[in-house]
Amino acid sequence: MAAQVVSSEGAAVMNGEGENSTVAAAVQAPQKKNRIQVSTNKKPLYFYVNLAKRYMQQHNEIELSALGMAIGTVVTVAEILKNNGLATEKKILTSTVGTKDETKGKMIRKAKIEILMGKSDKFDDMMSASKVQGRNKEEVAADASVEEKKE
Repeated sequence: MAAQVVSSEGAAVMNGEGENSTVAAAVQAPQKKNRIQVSTNKKPLYFYVNLAKRYMQQHNEIELSALGMAIGTVVTVAEILKNNGLATEKKILTSTVGTKDETKGKMIRKAKIEILMGKSDKFDDMMSASKVQGRNKEEVAADASVEEKKE
């Protein structure tokens, strides 16, 4: 009897003989256009905050997702968006997934979180106001550099 282990991410399948084979693409969930997968070692925190803002301009809701040690980062991103009045939490899902440990070659379980966030009612107003403030700062900086050149 051949046992199979499939991660919910659809990564690898182990059959009864200990051989690995690839899971068919049909098993994997398609990448969502409004999903941001957060990592702890790739980008700084505010990269994900700004990315989430841009995604929310295009979509009414976004899904923030993380595994293992990146869960703290994704929760912080969600809290920043929520505390700044840009988004509201709609749903939080937690689970564990099986992944293959590269160094030891065995299956390990990792915690996973998915946070679904929607645009707040004030999102569009706040984003347009921040663009105006950003232009004003650029104009002030440009004016200051022009004044320095005159002297």
